[in-house]
Amino acid sequence: MTNIRIEVLNKCKQVGNRWLVNVYSIYIREKLPSKLHEEICGLFYNKIIQNCRYYFYNEDLEEVQYDFIEPQAEWGLEISFLPGMTDNVGNTAKQIVREYLISKGHIDEDVYIKARSSKLILGKGSIPTKDDIKQEFNPITEYCTLIYKENGNCYRRHCSKQNTPLGVIPARNAGIYGSQCRGTGMTESGTKPVNLNVSDQELEKISRNGIDGNGTLGLSLAAMKAIKDYFNKLGRDPYDIELESLAQTWSEHCKHNIFCSPIDEIKDGLYAHYIKRATREINSDICVSVFSDNAGGIIFDDDYLIVDKVETHNSPSALDPFGGAMTGALGVNRDILGFGKGAVPIMNTYYFCFAKKAKGKFYRDKERTDEILPPKYIMKEVIHGVNVAGNCSGIPTQLGSVYFDDRFCGKPLVFVGSVGIIPRNINNAPSHIKRPKNGDKIVIIGGRVGRDGIHGATFSSEALSGNSPSTVVQIGDPITQRKLSNAVIQARDLGLYNAITDNGAGGLSSSIGEMGKNGFEVDLSKVPLKNDGMAPWEIWTSESQERMTLAVPEENLPAFKQIMKKHDVEVSVIGKFNESGKAVVKCPEETVIMDMETEFLHDGNPRMHLQTKPWLSPFIQAGASRTGNPSFLEVELKEMLSRPNICSKEFIVVQYDHEVQGSSVLKPLQGKGRVCSEAVVSRPVLSSNKGVVKSQGFGSSYGEIDTYHMAACAIDTAIRNYVAAGGDINHLALLDNFCWCDAYNPERLWQLKRAAEACYDFATAFQTPFISGKDSMFNDFKGYDENGKEVMISAPPSLLISAIGVIENIENAVSLDVKMPGDLIYVLGITYDELGRSEYQLYSGMGNNNVPKVDAKSARKLYERYNLAIKDGIIASAIAPNLGGSAVALAKSLIAGGLGVEIDLSLVPVGKTQNTDIINKIIMFSESQSRILVTIAPQNQQRFEELFKGIAFSCIGKVTEEKTLNIKDILKVDLKDLGNSCRSIV
Repeated sequence: MTNIRIEVLNKCKQVGNRWLVNVYSIYIREKLPSKLHEEICGLFYNKIIQNCRYYFYNEDLEEVQYDFIEPQAEWGLEISFLPGMTDNVGNTAKQIVREYLISKGHIDEDVYIKARSSKLILGKGSIPTKDDIKQEFNPITEYCTLIYKENGNCYRRHCSKQNTPLGVIPARNAGIYGSQCRGTGMTESGTKPVNLNVSDQELEKISRNGIDGNGTLGLSLAAMKAIKDYFNKLGRDPYDIELESLAQTWSEHCKHNIFCSPIDEIKDGLYAHYIKRATREINSDICVSVFSDNAGGIIFDDDYLIVDKVETHNSPSALDPFGGAMTGALGVNRDILGFGKGAVPIMNTYYFCFAKKAKGKFYRDKERTDEILPPKYIMKEVIHGVNVAGNCSGIPTQLGSVYFDDRFCGKPLVFVGSVGIIPRNINNAPSHIKRPKNGDKIVIIGGRVGRDGIHGATFSSEALSGNSPSTVVQIGDPITQRKLSNAVIQARDLGLYNAITDNGAGGLSSSIGEMGKNGFEVDLSKVPLKNDGMAPWEIWTSESQERMTLAVPEENLPAFKQIMKKHDVEVSVIGKFNESGKAVVKCPEETVIMDMETEFLHDGNPRMHLQTKPWLSPFIQAGASRTGNPSFLEVELKEMLSRPNICSKEFIVVQYDHEVQGSSVLKPLQGKGRVCSEAVVSRPVLSSNKGVVKSQGFGSSYGEIDTYHMAACAIDTAIRNYVAAGGDINHLALLDNFCWCDAYNPERLWQLKRAAEACYDFATAFQTPFISGKDSMFNDFKGYDENGKEVMISAPPSLLISAIGVIENIENAVSLDVKMPGDLIYVLGITYDELGRSEYQLYSGMGNNNVPKVDAKSARKLYERYNLAIKDGIIASAIAPNLGGSAVALAKSLIAGGLGVEIDLSLVPVGKTQNTDIINKIIMFSESQSRILVTIAPQNQQRFEELFKGIAFSCIGKVTEEKTLNIKDILKVDLKDLGNSCRSIV
């Protein structure tokens, strides 16, 4: 056995009295001569710019005398991942050492090697306090050790629950990874029977705290009773693995109980009655696969389908924002890979909802020792997580935005999306059709199974609280996933498997359970593990990342394994699909630890009948009315541009690679002024001029008055952003992502019902079908304030609508930046007195309850005419007013183009209003829907006005060389000042 600790210090990386040291702990199950230790060490540092020191430990792991690599250091904090967490740097270190030693002939290929990475912060001066140390690591995913000098010796003090020796890999963690289906106090098979023949109170306690306190099951009392009755009929108690499997399968996260249950008079539930019915009635020819797969699919052209999926990863991101966001993005990429026979991800998207600040300190525990993460830290780490997921996977992140509301301090909303492409036919068969055949082998590929991600499905089906287990958090490995993705596509093209899906919520329990609805048999002892000693239920439900499950005919296994080996992807055969109608799990091979009917597994959950109660919006009091003199309007416009929900998000966009794969046409930053766009265009097939158009619309604030209109506006916003960029209104599909709070509250259910009703009404009115969606119903935090008082912080009801479709010719795509002096400026659509819950109202305090409303019939007509103008190639620039209204939209268009305008507000089409005294504010800042600001060349004026005959529109001015926004008789402001306001740092 060889155990080496390597420390690497950059000579030039001192910051004040601190130094950062990279640490690599290498275990090799073979004794190597001491001369090789230095060679191994040399693999990890550059002698010119770095110093290196290594320590060798004997077979008993006795430590040699330790000292800091930096002589001036007086203390150190060593931070490493908890055992079982994905350690990407450690995995790379292992690969480096393995390949070097094999290439030099020092070891055989089957010699076991393990590596762990950590970072060591060295310092000089006073030892950090407990509060200082808490800022340096996340105890959910990491452990920390304080090392300090005293009387010439080094001592260490553990700062977390894990007492792992200083950077050394203990023998218990260094053994060969293999399944040990055992757990403390369990049967020989590692399982434990659970007695459910107890009182209702005890059943609720088991559901709330889990089996032996292992984490919430999240099951209702009715569900617990149904399980008790089922196993009583079988004449036995359920094993823990059976109860855990039912809990994740029936969880709100997986089963969408609230959206699918009868509610009031709607017997088939909101999902079937509103969302699915809309798509069925529209019956669009472009839809190929809707609501039945990991993503939705529409026709791109004669040869390809485009697929799209948007997920949320809110709860994990509240605990570990980097890991939560990264695994969210990687997980939705696997949804694309798991569509049909396997699609290739071509674009990532995001939408984040954060708090600017928390109003006081909040804690998960009554003792006030476990404080929630600060909003600024959550934002920084979520952005970083999505960065790593996309950039390291070679998938462009092309579209996204951020919305701020301090009610997101308890739990942020992290929407992550992915678009993919797949041939319409593969091996002469439709690519979107897949199903396992009787006798197909159950094959898992990719990452190993660990304790990360256990109870993720059940945990995210409840409010976040002190009972939320730390094991729910996972850490992604984008490099492994990219290798897996490449291998899958090669196997797909050779027709080596019949079905594929990803291991997301619920892990193997979910992926095998969903694929094997007709029956399956699994041997858990064949599952490769990160941790020894995992209980069978942990292996079965773990949500460790970068894993796919496939149905592979036995005769194809040799070729399949060869491809996996070529791409360095681990593969394991763990069972087979059958037609037994039974879900059977064994561990070890001959011991049955789970045996129940798949019908009960999937359909045994008792249905609720939900009741709503009308929600009365609180009356919004009128604030101090601001005067309308020109100088004040100028100040207001600049201050509006600097508001967090309006100002530039360029600092986020530039962290994401949107050019990888070479398909970007309409970029996320547009014009000389680099203004963030609301829609993008991509060219997935480089030999074709057809493009994919992607946009988003978010609704939240309007829901404080009426969630029906909030949902309608989200739909119209997504559609008009899409149309403005050049997307074809007749080749468009939608995705819905509901994020609600306190979802069993009858008033919140009433709001949800109203929003879902709007989705039906406006999807059918616009003739834009839904193809996929997701709901997250418990975006609440339950904890304690700084005085120990119980608090509940609920995120506002929110809806993200995503639009995906096609532009026939990418050369007709339209960007938002004004192009030429002399171009005419038109406003399409009518501006109404609709300042209710607008950014201007939130900014000014002005009283107004009029939230924007959508006239879908008129809007659809406008968008159709606009499409004709796009095909004629007469639109020079276009921007759809959104938050902040038309003045903000116009300012952004000018900033992007680096030119000025002269406009006359009196020419803007305006609806009736009694508030004539603030008419200029209404025109400038109303967030009325279904409007587009466009510029055209003067020679195209006649054709343009002919196209829009019968539509409300007006020419309101022209583009100028003078770099000012000049509104006749109202204000004149320098473009540079507008740009500075817009680029305010969030």
